[in-house]
Parts: sequence; structure tokens; C-alpha cells
Amino acid sequence: MVDDATALPHDAVLLAGGRASRLGGVDKTALVTGGTTLFDHALAAADGATHVVVVGLRHGRAAPDHVIRAREDPPFAGPVAALDAGLGALPGSAPFTLVLACDLVRPQQAAAALLAAPERHAPHDGLIAVDQAGRRQPLLALYRTAALRDALDRLRATSGTLEDLSMRRLLAALDLVEVVLPSVLCADIDSAEDADRLLD
Repeated sequence: MVDDATALPHDAVLLAGGRASRLGGVDKTALVTGGTTLFDHALAAADGATHVVVVGLRHGRAAPDHVIRAREDPPFAGPVAALDAGLGALPGSAPFTLVLACDLVRPQQAAAALLAAPERHAPHDGLIAVDQAGRRQPLLALYRTAALRDALDRLRATSGTLEDLSMRRLLAALDLVEVVLPSVLCADIDSAEDADRLLD
């Protein structure tokens, strides 16, 4: 649990979907590092959230009782649609929403760094992790919930659908503070090479 008295009240949306085509379709959330699945690492990273939603967890996979399950429509419709489904499943609306992909290797340290960043109280639309090569990580971010909902609504209105839209397009209208993190904290599993290199 986040026990810092200055921690931001937040919900968490964990994105567990995706076809994992570069990994032969395996369930990436079931991959193990440090004796724990990537899904369980993501859950631990969200431990301080008021509510936790996991979107796209595969059939047959269990989640703790407190975790709300959701599914983008249609399945595998991409991260924007999944994020919309996750926000829609939240029973309330905390001021911030922590968004994490469930294939991150070290989400606990990464989420803790975002939640403790000095910029978290600045009047922006949220914080987004950036690795040391300058790459933004839209699925490792802490968004102002109202701003994120508004961006989704605007994108839906202009596009007619959220299916297969890019996170870059969604976030173009948001004023986000970039928080540079060590690249190792931003690392995720996209390929067999990543798995060989990053998992122990």
C-alpha cells in the first residue's frame, strides 16, 4: 500500500489484453520474473489504488476478489478501447488514474516513482514516464481522470470509434509532464528476445 501521506488518491487500470503475436500468442501476463507473474507484479504496483480494474485478462486466469474485470469491445480492439473500458468499469472516479500495461517487468518501482514525482501536484493533465532514450510510455502513466475521460470522449466523437486507435492520438490533446525513468523501469515484453533478456 502507498503509505505516504502526500500520495495522490488514484484508481488503477491494468491493461492485460493484446494478441502477443510476436510471442506466438502466449499470455504475457503469465510470464514469470523473480518468482512472480507479470500480472501479479502489476497488481502489486496498483496496491495503493482505491479501485483496480484489469482489462482483457484471458479466460481461465484468476484475479483477486477486489479487482474488477472488464473487456474492450470488440476484444483485441487496442489500448485506447481497453482504457475506455477500464475507466467505464470504475465504480467511482478518483482524481487520478494510474495506467499500467501488464507486460511491464518492474511496474512496482516505476509506479512508485510516478506517484512520488515532485511534479505530481503541478496543474497538468498527468505524468507520463519517459525512458532514457526519450520514448514516451503511455501505458506507464498517471493521468488526471477527468482529462483522460474528456480526451476519450473527444476522440470517440471525432472518429466514431476507439477501435485500433493509437495512444499517441489520444494523448495529443493532453498536457502531460514527462518523468524520465531509468529504461529498465520502462522495459516490457514484446518479443521472445525481450523475454530472454529481461526475465529471470
